[in-house]
Amino acid sequence: MLVVPPAPLLPATLGKLKRVAEGDAGDGLGQLDAADATVLTEDGLRRFARSDYVDGPQHRTVTVYKFGDVSGAVAAFDYFRKPGTASVDKKLVDQAASDGSPLGLVFRSGVNVVRESFNLHGDHVDSLTSELIGHLPKASGTAALAPLLPTMLPTKGLEADSVKYALGPAGYQAMGGVLPPGTAGFDKSAEAVTAKYKGGGVLTLLLYPTPQIAGEHGRAVETQLSHDSAAGTVRVRREGPLVLLTTGAWKPDEAQAMVDGIHLHSEVSFDKPMPLEFHAEVQKTFSLLMSIAIFCGVGALAALVLGLFFGGGRALIRVMQGKPAATEPEFLRIDLRGAVGKELRGGPEA
Repeated sequence: MLVVPPAPLLPATLGKLKRVAEGDAGDGLGQLDAADATVLTEDGLRRFARSDYVDGPQHRTVTVYKFGDVSGAVAAFDYFRKPGTASVDKKLVDQAASDGSPLGLVFRSGVNVVRESFNLHGDHVDSLTSELIGHLPKASGTAALAPLLPTMLPTKGLEADSVKYALGPAGYQAMGGVLPPGTAGFDKSAEAVTAKYKGGGVLTLLLYPTPQIAGEHGRAVETQLSHDSAAGTVRVRREGPLVLLTTGAWKPDEAQAMVDGIHLHSEVSFDKPMPLEFHAEVQKTFSLLMSIAIFCGVGALAALVLGLFFGGGRALIRVMQGKPAATEPEFLRIDLRGAVGKELRGGPEA
């Protein structure tokens, strides 16, 4: 079977800059930095490429990470980004931030996370970034859906740079999670988002596949933090598959209001036909009711037609014989005046 190799993640040129060497378009594990490999792997990294681009004194290093879905890309972006101002127009990308280095940035476009370092003018950065984004692979279907959990964070008092979304224990711990990774339940496909609020309070949301798993880990989290005096104001609440947790310098009433004010809204839709069993039962019921209705209708119509045929035909024959159409005394009453009638009455004939 002929297998077509994937297209390179990085183009041969970016504007006037030319790529120094071919990037690695493999499975994303060959040349990863050891410090990042565990986090990126648990985020669902699929491919990885890094190349240097030069044009005389101008230099740019570009690293592209392609993930299986947008959720993995969001988690990796939160892992790489540091507080600071991004050097790229955010209208070009989904998310952008500084990567912590003086001339570096990190941005996300769909399922791709890009890290760059350069010594270029800002205008050139935006134009070359736009050219690079046009070359990156695009996601479709469910892989292109953004994660729900970060959107559930209340915006009032939120420190935007503190939001960290994680899909695994390594990333959660590296981004300063407040819970022990084992307690959070990432082995059960949990998702976590942590955010700081003005005043020093920390809000953590944990989303699990089922309410049963959420209940089990919610109780474990409450037990774990109830014995931790350094955790601050702890409030835990579970709603379906969602566990809400406050820690840090919250006022008790504010912490309770925070966890009580977040709700999970679930909508179920079907884009496929219902199971065959359901359709079969509905079809059987519908067919039975239709058959009964048709039978009753045909019977009523037949009775009407037969009544008109026999009654009208008989009346027509009588008219043709010169008799009244609807009068026939000898047929309409029993004549008991004769000898037979007297005999039936039990007396002698008068």
